[in-house]
Amino acid sequence: MHSPARSLALIVAVLATLASTAGADDWKPLFNGKNLDGWQAVGGPMASWHVEDGVLYCKGGGGGWLSTVDEYGDFEVELEFRVPEGGNSGVFLRAPHQGNPAFAGMEIQILDDEAPQYAKLNDYQYCGSLYDIAAPKTRASKPAGEWQKMHIKCVGDTVQVTLNGTPIIDAQLDAHPDKEPTHPGLKRDRGYVGLQNHGTRLDFRNVKIREL
Repeated sequence: MHSPARSLALIVAVLATLASTAGADDWKPLFNGKNLDGWQAVGGPMASWHVEDGVLYCKGGGGGWLSTVDEYGDFEVELEFRVPEGGNSGVFLRAPHQGNPAFAGMEIQILDDEAPQYAKLNDYQYCGSLYDIAAPKTRASKPAGEWQKMHIKCVGDTVQVTLNGTPIIDAQLDAHPDKEPTHPGLKRDRGYVGLQNHGTRLDFRNVKIREL
């Protein structure tokens, strides 16, 4: 016969396990590792996007972006990406299908920070930045050719970014009223998540989302 204390401990352990499992189940893959189901091309050809060995990649050329079929409001997104030397891309948040998604929505920059052609960019244009809005607190990107992990949390007027385990962005969107005329996406509360085709090869894998 269990003591009351031991029984309570067992109940707490079971509840904690259930909560952990429920949280894990909240995550849904955006990329199934096999094909482009659940995605659509916007502003460019679908033929620019490919899947091979569990990797979703863009060959460059053609422009535009790859959008989720569904829209999202408050959410977390996780993904791994790999940039070549000179690589450039981005993750779009709450973007509409009309207009430039980096401004009509929002963009988290993906970039080969060490490429010579990017040496004189503004701080809010480097990898992990909320493009043209908020610069990373620290530069946490890895060299070109290495897999990197990005976590993005978008809740209400707050956007947070963690790159390779380092928190680099904690931005309040309503703190930038001067940017709203050129960035109407700062006022959006819902839209599509997307991957940018900026003309260079870019690899993605383990792309998943959790609605909040």
